[in-house]
Amino acid sequence: MTKEQEIGFDFVKKAIKNLCKTSYAKERAEELVFLENYEEINRLLSETSEMKSLLLGVRDFPSDGYCDMIDALNSLRVEGMFISLPQMKDFLLSYSAIRNILLFFRSANEVDIPFLKRTYENVLFFEEILKECMLIIDEDGEIKDSYSPVLREIRQKRQAKAKDINRRMQNILSLSKNNGWTNTDDELTIRNNTLVIPVKSSFKRQIKGILHDTSQTGQTFYVEPEEIVGINFEIKELYFQEQQEIRNILLSFSNLLREHLDEIIFSYEFLSQIDFIRAKALYSINIHAGKPELKSDPCLDWFEARHPILEESLKKKQRKIVPLRIKLDNEKRILVISGPNAGGKSVCLKTVALLQYMLQCGLLIPLKEVSVAGIFHDIFISIGDSQSIENDLSTYSSHLLQMKSLCETADCGTMFLIDECGAGTDPQIGGAIAESILEYLTEVNSWGIVTTHYSNLKHLAFSNQHIQNAAMLYDKENMQPLYALSIGTPGSSFAFEIAERIGLSGAIIKKAKEKAGSSTIRFEQELQQIEVEKLSLQEERSRMKEYDEMLYETFQKYKSMEEKLSSERKAILNQARAEAKEIIQNANKRIERAIEEIKTSKADSKKVKQIKQELKQKVEVLQQDIDKQKSETEKEIVLSEKRSHLKLVNTPLSAGDYVIFGEETEPMEVKSVNKNRVELINGLMSIRTTVDKVHKIEKQSYLKQLKHKNTERFSSNPIMDKINTIRAGFSPKIDLRGERTEEALKKISKLLDTARLLGEGQIKILHGKGDGILKVMIRDYLKTLPEVKTFYPEKVEFGGEGITIVELN
Repeated sequence: MTKEQEIGFDFVKKAIKNLCKTSYAKERAEELVFLENYEEINRLLSETSEMKSLLLGVRDFPSDGYCDMIDALNSLRVEGMFISLPQMKDFLLSYSAIRNILLFFRSANEVDIPFLKRTYENVLFFEEILKECMLIIDEDGEIKDSYSPVLREIRQKRQAKAKDINRRMQNILSLSKNNGWTNTDDELTIRNNTLVIPVKSSFKRQIKGILHDTSQTGQTFYVEPEEIVGINFEIKELYFQEQQEIRNILLSFSNLLREHLDEIIFSYEFLSQIDFIRAKALYSINIHAGKPELKSDPCLDWFEARHPILEESLKKKQRKIVPLRIKLDNEKRILVISGPNAGGKSVCLKTVALLQYMLQCGLLIPLKEVSVAGIFHDIFISIGDSQSIENDLSTYSSHLLQMKSLCETADCGTMFLIDECGAGTDPQIGGAIAESILEYLTEVNSWGIVTTHYSNLKHLAFSNQHIQNAAMLYDKENMQPLYALSIGTPGSSFAFEIAERIGLSGAIIKKAKEKAGSSTIRFEQELQQIEVEKLSLQEERSRMKEYDEMLYETFQKYKSMEEKLSSERKAILNQARAEAKEIIQNANKRIERAIEEIKTSKADSKKVKQIKQELKQKVEVLQQDIDKQKSETEKEIVLSEKRSHLKLVNTPLSAGDYVIFGEETEPMEVKSVNKNRVELINGLMSIRTTVDKVHKIEKQSYLKQLKHKNTERFSSNPIMDKINTIRAGFSPKIDLRGERTEEALKKISKLLDTARLLGEGQIKILHGKGDGILKVMIRDYLKTLPEVKTFYPEKVEFGGEGITIVELN
């Protein structure tokens, strides 16, 4: 078994190969190799990551017309050779695909695709060649009549003669039937690509011509009439002329291709490269893979790493994989994993082995993109039974030979992954050898992970600063593995508990415990249980942090609204003061004018009395204006504050809507609308008014406010106040059309958290149909969430597969 087969990389290559369309891309998938060069690995990862973003984007990436043409084009290097008609059809499809891909890339933001840009920046495309090809052949891959007058004339002659033959044959058939030479239910048929007449054997000489065939019974002869033979010969001659003209057209087009043959072949190499990158990107989408932060030196700091093959297998069984959090750095380069059998130790090793190997083959890997991954110049893998019957080696002897090879080649760039280190021989001796090997590997600064049940290897982490323990957690209460890795403490094998579960004799287990020592057993179990409880508390703490952030966000939003209202109130008051000031200034001008009139009239008593009377009336009018302005301002402020919780909308009115009428602060329901008239109801009260005197409000948010009015009125809990504020602005529907997948999943997560906080049982996700990538990603994500009870598409009449309804626990 090869290293790639041992870790499952052969399945990965097969999956990518199946996603390729061209044979050249399939060959590249088959030839994926382990790389050590940082620049090359980063380029491959970046190309795939950029392509993945394009495939998940709003625009559809061109994916049709990927045809193999390189061999056909290379054959044109021989003078006189020309492409065939089927090859020309493939050329039209594939060269159009190359143009569409180039147009797609050149219309994209180059800042987003710096690595993909390098793949196409030297590609030359000849538009005139594509146009010529489109002039020559139609969608069915046939030469168009319009391209060649000679060809059109030949085909017209053939069609005319074919019609003539059909007419003549029908006449002869009718004559034959009338004379009884042919059965009345027989019709014209084809033999040897020639139209013939079925004739009874007893009348075979009645129709002169060429015999082409007989029936199995010998009762029917198939004859080509003599008068038709000459016309058929002419048709065949025209056929050969047609083929010669087609050959001339193909040769002429092939000569056109020869003028730029190297550049055209280079463009097809570009197509196969894009096909390969696209296949890798599609595979990364299927396994939810991403590009971690890449370092040129060895290191490993992974979040939520998942084995892609195992995850796919579990998904078919309706089970979920447990992601790994694993870290190795310069201080702690070696990890010793212990824990119960079938607890996930070997899976952890295989996950690290496969993902690191995939990464250094230039493939995106399934983990969080905040993870950090380094580069190793070699990966040593020892997983499973290494017994060799062929070389007459036991499991342990074979294991020792592998350890010998590792120690001879290991250095600071080596990663080793060893399952059950030291197993297969006497535990005391095997453990001692394994301990010595690990100590040597730390001295040469190698990196690695080993699994073990040996206590001395667990204790080694306490005496060697470069080694740390890790445990595969086990649920003691339910007696089942959790498949979660906890770094920092060793794990218990839980041998006694597993023995009890499978039904081993209680007396035997009791005696074994006495031999092992109860204090040691109790210490390991309590240590393991603490780790399980610690993990549970961390999860709960994480959830509480999310809720706290959500409440803080809502509080900030409320605070912002309050500040906005305060600002608006100040603005209204300032405007009122300015208007009052203007009124007073106008009044002063009028008084000054009146005084001037008194002076000019030389204090005539009658005139003075008249002016005083006018002044008195003007002052009264001014005072009324000021009082009115003050009253309206105060009323506007009060109404603004009382209505601040209501959202106005500007859409047509209909029965069942809610509106604000006049100076009322409580909304009223619309009973009916008739042209410009509207009838409102509020309890037992009914009002008829015009449409322009009411303001429509957002119905859904108002009804939610109304539903929780009593809670909001009497609550003295600030947290409940925040929750009620969230409820007022909550909508169970979300539109994600046009969103990138990563952003869409974040919004779904936030909506689900809010829905659970508010006790909602259902949400609706509008993602559209399109080519289905966003829908698939969303539904795969929903499968991983424990809070999701079930989900299903909307009814066909309401959106069907374009909408997903999610039921919550």
